[in-house]
Amino acid sequence: MKWAYITDTGLVRALNEDSLCISAEDSFFAVADGMGGHQAGEVASKFALQLLKNDLDKRRSNGEKAEQALVNSIKEANRSLFEMSAKNPEWQGMGTTVTACLKQDEQILIGQVGDSRAYLLRDNAISQLTEDHSLVQELVRSGSITEEEAFLHPQRNVLTRAIGIGLVLDVDLYRISVLPGDQILLCTDGLTRYMRQDDLLSAVYAAPDPDSAVRDLLKKATQSGGADNITIILIEF
Repeated sequence: MKWAYITDTGLVRALNEDSLCISAEDSFFAVADGMGGHQAGEVASKFALQLLKNDLDKRRSNGEKAEQALVNSIKEANRSLFEMSAKNPEWQGMGTTVTACLKQDEQILIGQVGDSRAYLLRDNAISQLTEDHSLVQELVRSGSITEEEAFLHPQRNVLTRAIGIGLVLDVDLYRISVLPGDQILLCTDGLTRYMRQDDLLSAVYAAPDPDSAVRDLLKKATQSGGADNITIILIEF
């Protein structure tokens, strides 16, 4: 297994409110995109991933099944983050997306809340594994707008689900069997708001290795606007 990552503030934002977590020995990878004023977004994404990973380690060491442990740890991170924001006025209203990937035997488990995405690249094709929890995605699902209209929609960053904004949280869980040569791309919306799936596919397969691929993806997203923080993890099996 090989992996590479990159995170960048972008061309407009003063702070990088994205965070990432990589624990190769546990085959755990995650990205988070924070939101909130007074640096609260940075706090939310950072602590959400720390809380998630610490709780996941405890649950797995206690014998809890990987699928259940991943979902429960995301929910625990949500509860802790919500309580943190309630105690600190400067952090009130903070929240974050989380997309976390855990390899278990020959499967990949993905736990997701928000609009940070996971993609599978296999046999020169790409497929989106996660579904955005956003207003625009609900419009696409209802048939009100097309995928292309969603890509350009002015409200494409309005979330319908995030970690830290309420005590009750639904977590989406995905299970994918992996094959040799598969690649998993995790990213925040600072990448996907500027690059369509075909662009992602072309950039990754044109690169000689994962490190070059994440650098090229960042460069292309920045050249296309770079108005948001950009975080990318690419894992090759």
